[in-house]
Amino acid sequence: MNRVGVDLGGTKIEAVALMPDGAELGRQRVPTPSGDYRQIIEAIVALVARVDEIATPTAEMVGIGTPGAISPVSGVIKNSNSTVLNGRPLHRDLARALGRPVAMRNDADCFALSEARDGAGAGAAVVMGVIIGTGVGGGIVVDGKTLSGPNGVAGEWGHNQLPWAQPPDLPGVPCYCGKRGCIETFLSGPGFERDFRETTGRALSAPQIVEEARSGDVEANIALHLYADRLARALASIINVLDPDVVVAGGGMSNVTEIYELVPQRWSTYVFGNEVSTRLVPNVHGDSSGVRGAAWLVEE
Repeated sequence: MNRVGVDLGGTKIEAVALMPDGAELGRQRVPTPSGDYRQIIEAIVALVARVDEIATPTAEMVGIGTPGAISPVSGVIKNSNSTVLNGRPLHRDLARALGRPVAMRNDADCFALSEARDGAGAGAAVVMGVIIGTGVGGGIVVDGKTLSGPNGVAGEWGHNQLPWAQPPDLPGVPCYCGKRGCIETFLSGPGFERDFRETTGRALSAPQIVEEARSGDVEANIALHLYADRLARALASIINVLDPDVVVAGGGMSNVTEIYELVPQRWSTYVFGNEVSTRLVPNVHGDSSGVRGAAWLVEE
């Protein structure tokens, strides 16, 4: 049976149809209606109808990746940066509007599932997918299934405090979640840019900082190495708790190739026992991972 997945993003909604072996039949995308919950529902229904024409026979279930998570207590969306979704019974409303069952997970869970299924983490028993982009999030896949947890927050490493804090990390900047010094405030692309600007007085984008470091700029090189050390500390705390076989990175900062050498050089300093067999790898499916993972949800 073919599979249909939908990735609900802040700026676009994308749908894909996959064959049972993961081969792509086709995809469609539309802009995300801004600030209107009912229009978002209608846009997803129309998009799935278009994909259904590609994925005949019609898929019996639709997988949905969404920002935020479904509250296990109330069944409504929580923790979404697309705030119009918060407090809404999105899962129930989509199932009713689509006229078929819906499998729904956080978009980072879908990223992790995609990479665990047939991406950079294929064949691994425990995969941690980490998003380091505009924000910092993550998902966990164990034996091919996403791990949600009783609170619906498994994998949310970005809202723990940066571990093994050092003088440049203190006192930490406020995070939108209400805490201070969250990993996201340091390791997101905007966090990297803010830290460089406050340290040097130079306002550069994250890609510009990385290019300056590659060109031999001293300040940019220091900033890049500090970023790698912070990432090593943050991932070491995950390894100490979860001990995944592989960590797959996604998001804009995952394109900084230096981290795949610098971070493993550093994280053994912080991992208990100093021995690390976990692999840190870039994703395979890129921007397609979220929507592909949503399609794979139907098997769960």
